[in-house]
Amino acid sequence: MALTEQQATIAAGLYFFTLFPLAVILFLRLLKIVPNWVLAVYGYSFAICALGWEIWYTFGLVSGVPVDERRAEALNRVVPQNINWILTSGFDAGAVCLVALLLMWIMYGFKPTAFERLHWPAFIVILLYFVAQNVYVEYAINAQVGTDTQLSWAPLIPTGPWWNPVLFEINNRTITFQTQLPWVLMTPIFYALVLWCYRRRSR
Repeated sequence: MALTEQQATIAAGLYFFTLFPLAVILFLRLLKIVPNWVLAVYGYSFAICALGWEIWYTFGLVSGVPVDERRAEALNRVVPQNINWILTSGFDAGAVCLVALLLMWIMYGFKPTAFERLHWPAFIVILLYFVAQNVYVEYAINAQVGTDTQLSWAPLIPTGPWWNPVLFEINNRTITFQTQLPWVLMTPIFYALVLWCYRRRSR
């Protein structure tokens, strides 16, 4: 069965927003435009997202349905289960976390002010961006992560699938607590990671 237009858009978007930010950051590092600590933020963010929920979601490790059972077969062929967690973690680290880092830099006039110590306005912007992008993602792929399928428990989703109220609906597509929780918890983790990586930049 061929991909539908929506499935092709999801697959293309996943590959693009995973690979393009990585290519850009590596290119900018090669030109010495960005420092090594930014690459460290990317790498650690990838690991945290992978271990925090993406691997668990992909393989349905604890009371969850594996991704290859939640998606159409055509989509499974272009995004195989074994690399799904790599792509989604790369998306999280690049299209989400690096963009949040960029927003922090822009907020303070292209100065490292928000990287030197905790600034609550920056924290709130990160939180809003993390949640807003994830609401959009859940809305866009509602057929894959909707309430009719059960997603795994994960370290950054301590409530698991056992308590997962619907927060609200957009055009009859549900936005649930379980899928938003990891990005809420990721906000302080990410900010702490940024502060740590920036302070270690000269070591």
